[in-house]
Amino acid sequence: MTSTLGIAVIGTGKMGADHVRRFGRSVGGARVVAVADPDGDRVKEAVAGLEGVSAHTDAEAAMSAPGVGAVLIASPGPAHEEALLAALARELPVLCEKPLTPDPAGALRVLEAELRLGRRLVQVGFMRRFDAEYERLKELLDAGGIGRPMFLHCRHRNAASPSFFTSGMLISDSVVHEVDAARWLLGQEVAAVTVLSPAASSAAPEGLRDPQLVLLETSGGAIVDVEIFVNCGFGYQVQVEAVGEAGSARIGDAGAMVVQTAGRRYDEIPQDFTVRFADAYDRQLRRWVSAAARGGVDGPDVWDGYAAAAVSEAGLTALRIGTRTAVELVERPLLYR
Repeated sequence: MTSTLGIAVIGTGKMGADHVRRFGRSVGGARVVAVADPDGDRVKEAVAGLEGVSAHTDAEAAMSAPGVGAVLIASPGPAHEEALLAALARELPVLCEKPLTPDPAGALRVLEAELRLGRRLVQVGFMRRFDAEYERLKELLDAGGIGRPMFLHCRHRNAASPSFFTSGMLISDSVVHEVDAARWLLGQEVAAVTVLSPAASSAAPEGLRDPQLVLLETSGGAIVDVEIFVNCGFGYQVQVEAVGEAGSARIGDAGAMVVQTAGRRYDEIPQDFTVRFADAYDRQLRRWVSAAARGGVDGPDVWDGYAAAAVSEAGLTALRIGTRTAVELVERPLLYR
């Protein structure tokens, strides 16, 4: 008889609550047994109607609850490091929503803790790697289907930004997805970052530098340009075009419903990332549960989280000072090669 993996979910905001629902609806082999959030009312709301789930206001208490065999961290980024170190101290497999930590120094402390264990237990929630379109593009590039990739042209648009969004968060909370996707698709590290800003959109809150154009130079000589526009007004849109020496390939156009009515034809545009990447989130969770049950990971690891944090830090510097900024990385440990 196959045992069911008990999950402690840390954080019950939008992502944490969404993951709790997914475990109950579309992810087999696991069930949520403990939930934690500093907001006692919110954690009670998250577990309402769920049998056998304990509610906590302390992350470590949830990790120590009976039946917990793995941890999903969906709390705000500044709280990730403490929760990650606590989970590693218990040798529990972890799926941590991005960012691994807000800064590369914190990510290195997590990396060092995992190195001391001698095995990879932490997976980072860069869900685009589990999206069917991204997987097809990765397979094409790996097979040399368009020759050596020279450019990735990326568009990342949101209908509207949250009230707390800052100019730097366009890079650290949004473009970080393109950073990881580019590293994965190309199999290269990001070596330098430049950030350009046109005059701000009239729809952007006062003081928010939106949109931005972020240029990433890779270690293999490719260029990645990312248009990040978080107040575009019309919906959520993510697209990538890879241009190689022998062709090009684009993803992000398909998947929407096409409606024809009253002499008109139009495509529906998703309004939220949890809609556009719904299947990717499910596939990510299923594969993580399978790997966690074996005591490992199946996806982006601590090194990937650290590299993304280092690129984000360089991007924030480039945004602030207005010049090209090199990315500084430590030597990659053998465990992550």
